Amino acid sequence: MAGPTTQQEPLKTQQKCIAIFALLCCFAVVVALIFSSVDIWGDDEDGITEDNCSRDCSIVLVENIPDDLFLPTDGRPHLPLAAGFHTLLDKAKHSVEVVSPVWALNPWDLDTTPSSAKQGQLLFQRLLGLKSRGVKLKIASSLTNSAELKTLAAHNAEVHFVNMTAFTSGGLHSSFWIVDRRHIYIGSADMDWRSLSKRKELGVVVYNCSCLALDLHRVFSFYWQLHERDYIPSIWSKRVTALYGRHDALELQLNASEATAYVSTSPELFCARDRTRDVDAIYQVIQSAKTFIFISVTDYLPLLSRSFRGTSVTRYWSPIDEMIREAVVLKGVRVRLLISFWKKTHPLTFNFVTSLKSLCMQLPNCSVEVRFFSHKEKEDDIQHGLNHNKYMVTDNAVYIGNHDWVGSDFAINTGVGLVVKMKNSLEGRGVLEHFKAAFERDWRSRYAKSLQGNKDQLRSRNLHRVKMNLQPEEEKERNEPLSL
Repeated sequence: MAGPTTQQEPLKTQQKCIAIFALLCCFAVVVALIFSSVDIWGDDEDGITEDNCSRDCSIVLVENIPDDLFLPTDGRPHLPLAAGFHTLLDKAKHSVEVVSPVWALNPWDLDTTPSSAKQGQLLFQRLLGLKSRGVKLKIASSLTNSAELKTLAAHNAEVHFVNMTAFTSGGLHSSFWIVDRRHIYIGSADMDWRSLSKRKELGVVVYNCSCLALDLHRVFSFYWQLHERDYIPSIWSKRVTALYGRHDALELQLNASEATAYVSTSPELFCARDRTRDVDAIYQVIQSAKTFIFISVTDYLPLLSRSFRGTSVTRYWSPIDEMIREAVVLKGVRVRLLISFWKKTHPLTFNFVTSLKSLCMQLPNCSVEVRFFSHKEKEDDIQHGLNHNKYMVTDNAVYIGNHDWVGSDFAINTGVGLVVKMKNSLEGRGVLEHFKAAFERDWRSRYAKSLQGNKDQLRSRNLHRVKMNLQPEEEKERNEPLSL
């Protein structure tokens, strides 16, 4: 007769088998989640997939040029920024998704002239009217106490906030639109009435391009699911991973020309799987340039400033500065850099651009030119006439972004960039020529001035208010347009 111990042994073995089986099942589920990126967050993508999306697209350059900024015209039809936004809203049938760090379309300053505020107010009313048309409005923004956002939320808009301070101690700088997962806007403008009146802005609207719109929507979805979170999820959703990047760009027809395109993002912490970083996108565009690189940004400063234990620590941030130097010295590419000169221009900007210009001393076939775009500022409005552009155009590609070329921006602030590369420069002449013409118009204008003076004068500037001798460039041979 078997004892109690003998009878318990099969029971223990069975329990062990059940426990092992349960552990294996749990492990299999975890592996499946990791490798298949199961959709944990995100929402419906309206049936648009990578297989059925549209690649036959058109692109339009959109600008806001303040009325009192007198720039020469070249006869090219540049669409006003406000008109570009209204065109997108006209096309909206199902959804409008907007990311902007600022929401101030209605000025509360009683001294503001009605004409300056008109476009912002009109755009705000159009956004309010989406509800009556059955169009869903979704907004991702920085933590801001905006009266506009409260009003839009009261009219059925869904608003999510991204607390960048919790993630990187930075801020949300991204600015883009997605309409019906078919049309997009990316550029320098915020949802601020100044972007539609006082500041000089530049961006692009891309129509009927659901492949690209779907990929940008995935960036939006990533921001969307960070609402009320203070950490990045450890498992990427398949609805936020990138469809295209610098190594596998989207092939498309752009204004009837063969091209490739992809969306880049920053900071690195916000780059979902397969997503290209902004700085890598810029590197690719600079590397592919054959003859010229034209850059227009508000600020250029290869420094990275961070707070460490209550102390601000600043160090040299080399990536973009080194890219430009390599292109100029090793490849003989001609570089023009147009930077805004305003009250917030960092004094060290002049040291860095002087260093860039010195590269070509006694070097044949070497050209680095730097000018500062300066408009007479009103004492109470430092943004009046500010050149807020953030783009680069070369002989075969263009990069449009949300960041100034400042190390801290790329390291801790969110931004989105769009890279468009033409497969045949002659075929894609129209797209590239529009950006090139916009740059050369600004470069030759009365507002673009060259830095004069010696190093001693530069060192003597006050850190809070820079005093600089700006003089118009008079060398006509340097003003000759480049041909593509």
